[in-house]
Amino acid sequence: MLTSPRGAPLVNVQMLIFFAVLLSYPLWASSAGLYQYLGVEIAIFVIYALGFNLLLGYTGLPSFGHGAFLGVGAYAYGLWQSAFPNVFAGLLIAIVCAGLSAGIVALFLSHRRGIYFALMTIAFGQIFWFLSIKLRWITGGEDGLLNILRPEIDFRFTSINLSSNVSLFYLVAILLIAVILILWRVVHSPFGTALQAIRMNETRARFAGHRVWLIKWSVFTLSGAIAGLAGGLLCITQESAYPDVMSLHASGFVVMMTLIGGGFVSFWGPVVGAIVFILARDVIGAWTETWLLWYGLLFMAVMIVEPEGVVGVWRRIEARLKGKTAGVAPVSAAKREAV
Repeated sequence: MLTSPRGAPLVNVQMLIFFAVLLSYPLWASSAGLYQYLGVEIAIFVIYALGFNLLLGYTGLPSFGHGAFLGVGAYAYGLWQSAFPNVFAGLLIAIVCAGLSAGIVALFLSHRRGIYFALMTIAFGQIFWFLSIKLRWITGGEDGLLNILRPEIDFRFTSINLSSNVSLFYLVAILLIAVILILWRVVHSPFGTALQAIRMNETRARFAGHRVWLIKWSVFTLSGAIAGLAGGLLCITQESAYPDVMSLHASGFVVMMTLIGGGFVSFWGPVVGAIVFILARDVIGAWTETWLLWYGLLFMAVMIVEPEGVVGVWRRIEARLKGKTAGVAPVSAAKREAV
């Protein structure tokens, strides 16, 4: 198994299993009662949630306006695509614009912490949402940007038409794999250790020699850039960009994904949380229009019974099984190092 300089595997068994399931999704989706577009949505929101988890799960910074950067990415891609039809250039523009926006916002946030940090993220999120509605000549106002066609990617020796959901899924899946590999390396680097030190105790991290404000600025900017990538992919998928993704309640979705999955205790928590959220939306939404109410009740139940989320439940079961096999008492997930 390949390992990083700090001893963490660059690729582990969990990754290989997830990658195999992800890449084979189009082959078994129909037999499982799923559809191709659903896989695209899940993969996009997994990218979004993984980037957000750098802030909430690893650094302990609650951002309740993160949808702003998802929206910036979507609008940046849509505007670029309207003038210069090129998928990869458009996605790069989405990443850069969202990263720059997050970097500017982080200049005002990096010296704040706790409730003040959280409230300022809400304020900035609402500013972006307000601008997306009022700047009609750029964003299309409440109607958004429409008719952003899915282009054909020409590799000279072959071409891929993104009008097919299967082709689009594989594009998103490859980018998701790249994001996972990059973020896994980030969180197991000295930078990742500094993030966790800030989460544990920001004051001690500062006395230990970490430039806390710079680290917070950097992780916020990186998280915003990843949200921009997800926004660009969402624009391709929906063939449009809407201000709704910047709203306060939409920003809260990624928080619920991260928490219900178990982002505080596992790198894979946001992956699980995004899958649970999208599937719950479709399954519960098929029965009632008030699916969000029932999902909210489910979220509250999970947080009350198991604050460490779905991954925490799995770890507790796994620990009990191992404890019975070894004849020792299980160790709680909170006492184990997050992976």
